[in-house]
Amino acid sequence: MSHSDAVLTTVLPEPGRDHVSTPAGPVARLIDGGDLDCGSGLLLLITRNMRRLDDGGHLGIRSAERSVTVDLPAWADLVGHSVEVAHAESEQGPWWFVVEKSGAPATVFTTGKSTPVGERLWVYTNFDCNLACDYCCAQSSPRAEARRFPVETAEAAFEEFAAMGGKEVFLTGGEPFMHPELDGLVEAAAGLERTVLTNAMILGRGRRREILEGLDRSVALQVSLDSATPDLHDRQRGAGTWGKALDGIELASSLGFRVRIAATLYDEDPAGVEALHRRLDQLDIAPEDRVIRPVAAEGFADQGIHVSIDNLEPEPTLTVDGAWWHPVAVTNPHMRIADHPLPVSEVIGVMRDTVAVQDAAAATGREVFRCA
Repeated sequence: MSHSDAVLTTVLPEPGRDHVSTPAGPVARLIDGGDLDCGSGLLLLITRNMRRLDDGGHLGIRSAERSVTVDLPAWADLVGHSVEVAHAESEQGPWWFVVEKSGAPATVFTTGKSTPVGERLWVYTNFDCNLACDYCCAQSSPRAEARRFPVETAEAAFEEFAAMGGKEVFLTGGEPFMHPELDGLVEAAAGLERTVLTNAMILGRGRRREILEGLDRSVALQVSLDSATPDLHDRQRGAGTWGKALDGIELASSLGFRVRIAATLYDEDPAGVEALHRRLDQLDIAPEDRVIRPVAAEGFADQGIHVSIDNLEPEPTLTVDGAWWHPVAVTNPHMRIADHPLPVSEVIGVMRDTVAVQDAAAATGREVFRCA
């Protein structure tokens, strides 16, 4: 396509005005891309102008190129902006658009940097649980087969992991405190940063209380608490569970453990999350020890975010009968890395090789054109 007639101009508001009028509505800046398509300079002009807008500002775009009607919305969706208005002067164009600049996507869910493969290791201590949460990615319940992780396997796995430069071990389930040798599993990871994930409901008596009190206080406990009041938590986890979880949190704190809190939500709920943060302030839970996570469409959950090897950052996860790409995916056969938890080096090696291939594939759309 010839672009000899491309305009590529930027129009700013006249002195004393804060907007430019267009057939699509008022905007803070207006560009005319002529007959350029998105791959031939128009996106560069758009990007340059978007950088000069405040969040929430509106950029007007005029284009005589039909393909922009498809490519511009796709680009906006990819980078997080939104096409607020699309207007055609006729079936043959030209087309006018108003794009609203968005800042970082607003979300109640915790975000952050990915953990390099090889620094963190997850272990499912067991799969039986005193609860049957309706979104449990592991399909744990009182009726689930225990599938307990042996202490001797943990010793071998953690020794190998530490020798490879590993740093963190997370012990999850099921409910880890239903494993009669949880203390042995935790001790096997001595020298590494250790966190036990628990619903904190069965810590008060007997062998489980004995295990809790015997744990080194360098071990952190991550407790599930989905809401500031019982309503949502009990709806997702079972009647009466919120109060028992709160009792467990207070017990663990009184014994000198660092307590982290993880809330799991189906939907964005800014008001509910704000109320939860206020509750956690009252419990003296540090802000860095709070995680708000979405439901993954795995296990018992028939809705939630879709996860796959293609879109999920890997976190090596061991169970008694295999190794997996990530702890939310241990019921998904497509996310299984190996049929045995050992050797850990092979599990992590497969993950690193897979990520390298993914990264190479993502880069194939770019060519190097050297001028020097």
